Amino acid sequence: MAPDAGSQGFLAGNRLQLLSSGGEYFPALIAAIDAAQLEVHLETYIFADDSCGRRVAAALARAAQRGVAVRVLVDGFGAREFAAGLGAALSAGGVEVMTYRPEAGQTRIRRHRLRRLHRKLAVFDGRTAFVGGINVLDDFDDGKAAAARFDYAVRIEGPLVACVHATMRHVWRLVRWASLGHRPPAPDLLLPAAAVCGTVEAALLIRDNLAHRRDIESAYLQAIQSARQQIVISNAYFLPGRHFRKVLLAAALRGVTVKLLLQGRSDHVLLHYATQALYDRLLAAGVRIFEYDRAFLHAKVAVIDSDWATVGSSNIDPFSLLLAREANVVVRDVAFAGLLRSSLETAIAGAAREIRTADQRRRLWPGRLLRAAAYGLVRLLIGVTRYAGKHYTD
Repeated sequence: MAPDAGSQGFLAGNRLQLLSSGGEYFPALIAAIDAAQLEVHLETYIFADDSCGRRVAAALARAAQRGVAVRVLVDGFGAREFAAGLGAALSAGGVEVMTYRPEAGQTRIRRHRLRRLHRKLAVFDGRTAFVGGINVLDDFDDGKAAAARFDYAVRIEGPLVACVHATMRHVWRLVRWASLGHRPPAPDLLLPAAAVCGTVEAALLIRDNLAHRRDIESAYLQAIQSARQQIVISNAYFLPGRHFRKVLLAAALRGVTVKLLLQGRSDHVLLHYATQALYDRLLAAGVRIFEYDRAFLHAKVAVIDSDWATVGSSNIDPFSLLLAREANVVVRDVAFAGLLRSSLETAIAGAAREIRTADQRRRLWPGRLLRAAAYGLVRLLIGVTRYAGKHYTD
């Protein structure tokens, strides 16, 4: 049984639908945009000008044309070409478009530029919300993938929608304030509160650089420390700090089955090699490691014991846990956790390769040296940010 996490703000009475990759997510998202009558509020790290991005943009434009208030917030690094492309066309059609920390004309690497808006959130009429790790980006954007990018989101109805809406409105106002130079008034539109419509208990956890710096990490740690049977984590960029590793290793050593489903095909080689530098110690403690190699793995999810699960945008790496704005839903529900676990186990069985101790021993010393160097370089970069603290730098 996962821990009682009442302090994390669990709300009862929600209905959650697990969505796997873009094939399930984008039809649901576009249907929600087309059904909206009052407001569409979308927040994403990447909004690509590809077939998927153009479909979503067309739906947003249709909503604005029928009088719906449409607001789109993108990150200035992840979606740095959006403002001059799809964003400009949407603005011309009546959509409010803003950019979080624009990158135009900046070439110097500065600490504050690492504070990205990495969340993927959407709210419709204050009644339906989406939370997850899926950017507005075609699953097959590299042109070579034989399978869809592996990722998840959740569609939410019920009282938790108000929490998603509130954090989106808050960040929207902050960005408007930074853009305009003065605090803007709150939006005039008042939306009805979402009614109880299900039985699922869930909480929205965010990460920012003020009051919620470690909320997502703390939720993981509490659940792992309380685990009794099984921990399954799938994460695109897995580079936990010292304390997180200690807690995870302790779980494995006390007999908990620990499985990690990580990237086999990497889109960030430095982090991939740094992660592999951790494999020996994890394997020695009994952690089972699987690398997903059918397509890119972009998931940020976990299931612990029978009834605790999380889906969101936060990686278990220093950039998500120490710098970026992130958002995860934590769910306390046997059926939802079972569904996510089943999906992960299917991926492990059919699309992943298990890394074993014997595989590690066969690695040649140049490869081992390269991975150690990558880990050291990432640690150095973390130290440069001066946000790491002893849990990451020790």
